[in-house]
Amino acid sequence: MKRGKIIIISGPSGSGKTTLYKKLLKSLKFKKKLVKSVSVTTREKRKGEIEGRDYFFVSKKMFFYKKKAGHFLESQPVFDNFYGTPKKNVRDLLKRGKNVLLCIDVKGAKVVAQQFKSAVKVFIKTENWEELKKRLQARGSDDERSMRLRLKIAKDELKEQSMYDHIIINSNLNKAFSELTQIIKEEISFEDESCNA
Repeated sequence: MKRGKIIIISGPSGSGKTTLYKKLLKSLKFKKKLVKSVSVTTREKRKGEIEGRDYFFVSKKMFFYKKKAGHFLESQPVFDNFYGTPKKNVRDLLKRGKNVLLCIDVKGAKVVAQQFKSAVKVFIKTENWEELKKRLQARGSDDERSMRLRLKIAKDELKEQSMYDHIIINSNLNKAFSELTQIIKEEISFEDESCNA
């Protein structure tokens, strides 16, 4: 059986990476081609989220125990919480010929790419800095301190975009999604039906 590939999607807050990631997972075109890796997080469960489908929710104590025991492929702090990608789950999926879709930050992407040289890295960004600021402010979910922090992290992440294989400017969601699906079709040998197993 042909081994699966890792597809990494990254980008600053407000770039639309999570929206594109969710659209990919819902797309019938990729139903048997892509699977998500369910992350572990210390943040509180939000309304409508399901344990094991959206995330594995754990205490900070349990998270650090898992990290110390080497359970994570990568793990990163995101504002006041921690997120980790379970190593065993990803390796098992790849062995079974599944292509694993990861939506992770730039630091996490670096760690994964060092371990999996064949990983496909896609960076999502807005047309310009002003547009990114506008999107973040339109959310209305952050206080001033959090907003400053998000913008600082976004600036740092944009400096790292050259390490990615593909860069998509998300000024129009449908156009960006079309570009993303085309990249993935080319990268995972879309015609190879062995991925269906």
